[in-house]
Amino acid sequence: MNMAMNQGLKVEFQQQLGDTCLAIDVEIPASGITVLFGRSGAGKTSVINAVSGLSSPDSGIVCLNGRMLLNTQAGINVPIEQRKVGYVFQEARLFPHYTVRGNLRYGMKSHHDNSSMWHDVIDLLALEPLLARYPNALSGGEKQRVAIARALLSNPEILLMDEPLASLDLPRKREVMPFLEHLAQRINIPIVYVTHSIDELLRLAHYLVLMEQGRVIESGLVEEVWRSQAMHPWLGVNERSSLFSASIHHQWEEYGLTEVLLNQQVPVWVQHCKGVQGDALRVQIRATDVSIALDKPTNTSIRNVLAVYVAEIRHLHNDNAARYVEIRLNLAPDCELWATISEWALHELNLEVGQRLYAQIKGVSISQRDVIPFTS
Repeated sequence: MNMAMNQGLKVEFQQQLGDTCLAIDVEIPASGITVLFGRSGAGKTSVINAVSGLSSPDSGIVCLNGRMLLNTQAGINVPIEQRKVGYVFQEARLFPHYTVRGNLRYGMKSHHDNSSMWHDVIDLLALEPLLARYPNALSGGEKQRVAIARALLSNPEILLMDEPLASLDLPRKREVMPFLEHLAQRINIPIVYVTHSIDELLRLAHYLVLMEQGRVIESGLVEEVWRSQAMHPWLGVNERSSLFSASIHHQWEEYGLTEVLLNQQVPVWVQHCKGVQGDALRVQIRATDVSIALDKPTNTSIRNVLAVYVAEIRHLHNDNAARYVEIRLNLAPDCELWATISEWALHELNLEVGQRLYAQIKGVSISQRDVIPFTS
């Protein structure tokens, strides 16, 4: 489903909203899902509202695929209906007096149900059984799928999603999530997704924009931003982890294990995950599941024993005054693994930056929750 030429989005603007002064400067890739992540009030929704035209910044520019939507200096402010933007809100906002088919036809340039786009979208979001129903006969998850389809059928150049799962309970979130995961694989336009959910970030983001108090404090590929210092305030000592792009290398059905390649370089065994050789994954390894040994362990039950060297040592404190240390370990070029150990272990092992040693990771500790099917 190819909906637009690929050039991407440039957003640079200033806006005063109450006591908050937004100063946004970010570029968003031309495809894939870009997650805007941050606390409430960070300015996430304000960014997509400026892109859609729902709000008008005091100064700045918004440029989509080389087309200027906003340039305050040049006096350009393209009307909402001409911006070619699809917007999915927290609430589905369907017309109650229209069937699903009627809601989907609304805003389409062509109302022909036999168009290729119609069939693609209906298939993507599995809506065929729902077309004759009215919104009051739909679950919350079904309503959101219809809302996404309606936005796509307007043939947008960009899809904006403002916390589309926030109003759903857990079963409905689980219902909708697979459809969101498939979106970026099937539509060739940028998707900007607002959330403050770590789980949604990990499952959906190709590119991550971290926001705080009206500013972009970090942006880049999600694996890069995840390991940055800017992400640490979001993660407690027991939640720190390493995030890798990976692929399936080998299935060992007899033992219920799957060998994956982290960053296409480092082989690691994990709990069995579905797929065949070459399938893309995202793998999360918690820092507390990584232990360190000075010498290569032998006769051990731990399946993953990896040669590493110490790249960085960070001292941490948590609320109960326990003293911990984060160790950044290099597995391979551009492939880093974090381990959390106690100060006691640090001193007893006499660890130093540059030291070569071994990291151990239990294969059974890396479960299906941590291995996410993913298309990069």
